[in-house]
Amino acid sequence: MSEQTPQQGTSQERRVVVVGAGMAGVQTAVALREQGFKGAVTVIGAEPHQPYDRPPLSKAVLLGTAEGSAFDVDFESLGVELRLGCEAQGLRPAERVLDTEAGPVPYDVLVLATGAEPVTLPGTEGVPGVHLLRTLDDAERLRPVLLRQHDIVVVGAGWIGAEFATAAREAGCAVTVVEAADRPLAGALPAEVAAPMAAWYADSGADLRTGARVERVEPGAVVLTDGTRLPAGAVVVGIGARPATGWLAGSGIELGPHGEVVADARLRTGAEDVYAVGDCASFPSARYGERLLVHHWDNALQGPRTVAANILGETPALYDPVPYFWSEQFGRFVQYAGHHAAADRLVWRGDPAGPAWSVCWLREGRLVALLAVGRPRDLAQGRRLIETGRRMDPEALTDPARPLKNATAD
Repeated sequence: MSEQTPQQGTSQERRVVVVGAGMAGVQTAVALREQGFKGAVTVIGAEPHQPYDRPPLSKAVLLGTAEGSAFDVDFESLGVELRLGCEAQGLRPAERVLDTEAGPVPYDVLVLATGAEPVTLPGTEGVPGVHLLRTLDDAERLRPVLLRQHDIVVVGAGWIGAEFATAAREAGCAVTVVEAADRPLAGALPAEVAAPMAAWYADSGADLRTGARVERVEPGAVVLTDGTRLPAGAVVVGIGARPATGWLAGSGIELGPHGEVVADARLRTGAEDVYAVGDCASFPSARYGERLLVHHWDNALQGPRTVAANILGETPALYDPVPYFWSEQFGRFVQYAGHHAAADRLVWRGDPAGPAWSVCWLREGRLVALLAVGRPRDLAQGRRLIETGRRMDPEALTDPARPLKNATAD
């Protein structure tokens, strides 16, 4: 069946089904309406809760300063049907049918927005006191743990581990963070950039143990491979996330090496009228010359606009953003824009032992990525410079008092 287009006069009668009720799924529905789509829109979510935002889970919801983080979206007035507590189980693209636990759902256009799921620690299934932090239910289960001020062991010193450790220390818990690598954020940042962040844990009163591997988790304790036994009233596992795409097995949808849906520059999959957006999908970046898999909030916010534009089909849109994310940890606001993998030079702005500093990555003299700690102006200006591809003066960049926009070479 060929894709129907507005020029054929039937596009507004098409039914769009969105699988996933997180940021990417909800924003796809919103963007479709904002861009003038008049057909039926259905959002299917596996969780029973009203669709909600995830960033507050690791702080406000966890600490009880907010009861929830539901999106401020009036789905009824938008004419968007919500089917919650309904898990996707399979896909038959040739028949244009989504299989769910509540039965088959036919579609004209399908958007895959199922996000990512946390990686579990082997051997912890069924062990009491072991937690993940990804969903609203996870945060609700952890809130009383913090209130009781348990000794807590966090496995993993990535972004989520650091944010949870921050909240746990604010709640008065004793916190030990166990990281297999030799530094925090080992999978995200180069050693010299991540190294100063190790001191943040001690400053907050958390005990960071790097080069430490978990042998097993027992009720009330975490045992490391060197025999160290850490008391643990609760264990929180934050060792990464993977695309939630297991349900697509056998569907013919191409999956990449990390299990992500392989999308093209318009966020289309290889199946006709099937799109993929957010944490569950990778896309080719002309800007960076490689395929990107971005597990961050801003990607789930921006991508749906491209998907909606391509579903309407009036002006084909390509997706090639400057990736962006932020993290609040240990009293610091950390922001990152770009993609530094292919950089050939690193430039520091400010003292990494201080409260505010930035790192710039250059490739052939052009800014390709920037990490800003407590320097939001650097981030805002740097993001624009990355987008425009301006050449930079490396020496001028080293002066933290000089605005980034005034450190260009042309």
